[in-house]
Amino acid sequence: MDISRPSCSLLILLALYILQLAGCMNAKINFREKEKQILDQILGPGRYDARIRPSGINGTGPAIVNINLFVRSITTISDIKMEYSVQLTFREQWLDERLKFNNLGGRLKYLTLTEANRVWMPDLFFSNEKEGHFHNIIMPNVYIRIFPNGNVLYSIRISLTLSCPMNLKLYPLDKQTCSLRMASYGWTTDDLVFLWKEGDPVQVVKNLHLPRFTLEKFLTDYCNSKTNTGEYSCLKVDLLFKREFSYYLIQIYIPCCMLVIVSWVSFWLDQGAVPARVSLGVTTLLTMATQSSGINASLPPVSYTKAIDVWTGVCLTFVFGALLEFALVNYASRSDMHRENMKKSRREMEAAASLDAASDLLDTDSNTTFAMMRQCEIHMSPPRKNCCRLWMSKFPTRSKRIDVISRITFPLVFALFNLAYWSTYLFRDEDEEK
Repeated sequence: MDISRPSCSLLILLALYILQLAGCMNAKINFREKEKQILDQILGPGRYDARIRPSGINGTGPAIVNINLFVRSITTISDIKMEYSVQLTFREQWLDERLKFNNLGGRLKYLTLTEANRVWMPDLFFSNEKEGHFHNIIMPNVYIRIFPNGNVLYSIRISLTLSCPMNLKLYPLDKQTCSLRMASYGWTTDDLVFLWKEGDPVQVVKNLHLPRFTLEKFLTDYCNSKTNTGEYSCLKVDLLFKREFSYYLIQIYIPCCMLVIVSWVSFWLDQGAVPARVSLGVTTLLTMATQSSGINASLPPVSYTKAIDVWTGVCLTFVFGALLEFALVNYASRSDMHRENMKKSRREMEAAASLDAASDLLDTDSNTTFAMMRQCEIHMSPPRKNCCRLWMSKFPTRSKRIDVISRITFPLVFALFNLAYWSTYLFRDEDEEK
């Protein structure tokens, strides 16, 4: 009995040890606690200085920062202010070997930070920015990921209002190129170089809808700048926008055509309807002038002539010409009345003179009188008329002729103007695109 008691105690202790060891093996490792320990280890006091840039290639070259963008939305493109607003997710990625850590056999893919001031950050800025802000609803939309090999990924959501100088010579048949420029503020290319990330450096959200534009394409390029203090790395994205013409066709071009055609109605009104023709001409002229001023109010005051200026200017000229045509018709009508009165008085005088001459002709020889009358008939035979004169002879008064000629001339000239206008600006647009 004395020998068996120590043996039982030993077996019990061995069993308890095995159970405790199995419990430790089955316990889950708290990797979040491990992340804290690793962050404290690599970013602790005296271990990492965020003021010092990471070493480049071979420890002496510039730090390489890869950039890529995701365009989330483009809200407005202003012609007056020559700017556009964009919301994007901006990402930077670089290698900082001081941030290497043990990934615990692949169980820690990366470490996450929300405080950008704890690590070194590139001093990138948007050179054509007018306004900008970060998004802090509900939490700041920013994160930093540190990978085991020392790679750092910085991602943030920002909204920007950027300047976009526009050439409006072809407005509204134009295409505009708006740029997004990113450059280093203080580090020269000897210390910092920005590169586009390989493989789709710029992505655009699907089904991007703009009110009056269509995003045709975008191009990435480099735009390094040299100043007195050195050369600075720069990246740019060129966004090519095409203006939607259907809006302007409905709101501007068709109404202007209708106003011009309405002004031609006065050619078909009687020349004596002075109030109707004057009110029609003045109304269309004022409406066309209001239309032109409304169009110019939505555009910046530029020194060159735009395509819409040519259109509205010519339409205004046609409407004004229709009003002047009535003034000419009214003058010709009064001139016709004066000429008719003169002819009437002349006929009366000739009739009186013919009565006096008739008595003298009765005393002359009848044969001689017949021969003279025959000769007069031969010499007074009417000359042949061409088609135009024959057609114009149907309208005895000059005022009526002016109206008839205007009915044909005004539409014909306006049609020729349309042919020249659309062929010129549409072909010029294609040439500039090529």
